[in-house]
Amino acid sequence: MVTGMGVCSPIGNDLETVARALQSGQGGIAPVPEWTDRFAMNTGVAGLVSGIERRSYPRRKVRTMGRVALLATHASEAAVADAGLDASLLGNGRVGLAYGSTHGSSAETEAYCREVFREDSLQGIAGSHFLKFMSHTCAANLAEFFGIRGRVQPTCSACTSGSQAIGAGYEAVRYGMADVMIVGGAEEAHFIPAGVFDVMFAASSKYNATPESTPRPFDAARDGVVIGEGAGTLVLERLDHARRRNATIHAELLGYATSCDGIHLTKPSWEGMVRCMQLGLRAAGVEASEVDYVNAHGTATELGDIAESRATAEVFGARTPVSTQKSYTGHTLGACGALESVFSLLMMARRFIAPNRNLKQVDPRCAMLDYVRGDARTANLDVIASNNFAFGGINTSLVFRRL
Repeated sequence: MVTGMGVCSPIGNDLETVARALQSGQGGIAPVPEWTDRFAMNTGVAGLVSGIERRSYPRRKVRTMGRVALLATHASEAAVADAGLDASLLGNGRVGLAYGSTHGSSAETEAYCREVFREDSLQGIAGSHFLKFMSHTCAANLAEFFGIRGRVQPTCSACTSGSQAIGAGYEAVRYGMADVMIVGGAEEAHFIPAGVFDVMFAASSKYNATPESTPRPFDAARDGVVIGEGAGTLVLERLDHARRRNATIHAELLGYATSCDGIHLTKPSWEGMVRCMQLGLRAAGVEASEVDYVNAHGTATELGDIAESRATAEVFGARTPVSTQKSYTGHTLGACGALESVFSLLMMARRFIAPNRNLKQVDPRCAMLDYVRGDARTANLDVIASNNFAFGGINTSLVFRRL
């Protein structure tokens, strides 16, 4: 059961603000002139989070945190409060944590390397600096922040980091290894991950002067990925445990699947996507016809959009509504699976589907689907599938049900 949710994102840092943005079609992409001016990058836009500052926390709590862990902390504090978890419960050994990011903090990695290579010396480097950018910085810092004594499982699989963390928590609760799991993913916007897509000619660059016009998933005029930042956190809990606490239950995480294409590191396989979606439905015990909405990965890359649309059509047909929130936030990489799960549950609770922003003309090479466009669509969403796909051919599918 999902008993807590928290976010920070380019479209808001609390559930109500985010829900309003999704319902009104309000995006959060902004110009980042430093990337083009200083680093000679083609892309100059990103989805940025504002209002989350280190000074909001005691220094001893954040001294080992880079920005990515700080974003994770904000979202997780909100989720823990939403779930009503107190300190005694958090530290009882039966509460665990699974949290992911692409590779820790890019900004702290840059700062560390610049300092070392400037003088070719480690003199003056703080002993705590590594803790800010290690790959499991989010999970480790959150565990200390909340006093977690149960299992702590970091995930690091690029764009499926957040959804695999949710899956790890789901399995831990389902198989009795924890009563409660705090799960999610976070990412910070930085020129290093943006540059990865830039040098692959997969980053958006045509709309630097009009950032509200990009990204454009599934659109014929799309021109690539827009990097975003943020964090999403869910609290997962056994039903009997939640009921004993009189906890509010947002939804049930009904099924989870993850698989690998095993073919190519960057070229997506639509057959692999199909297999993962089918495994997710099988784990959830539902038919494709029972799914009321598919939350797509939708990166706005040519190969990704075409493959995903084909796979979605193969599994769900042409009538199931489809949209992606990357058109609002940009691609938040390790955070996207968690953020999009929260977005899905907000839409489920408020009975609407957020439209695809910037989808004016569907690329004719994409499969025929019910792409939600224009205004938000009123809908009763009892079952939602949320899909994510990552470099390495890694696939995930999460299935949620209203209670």
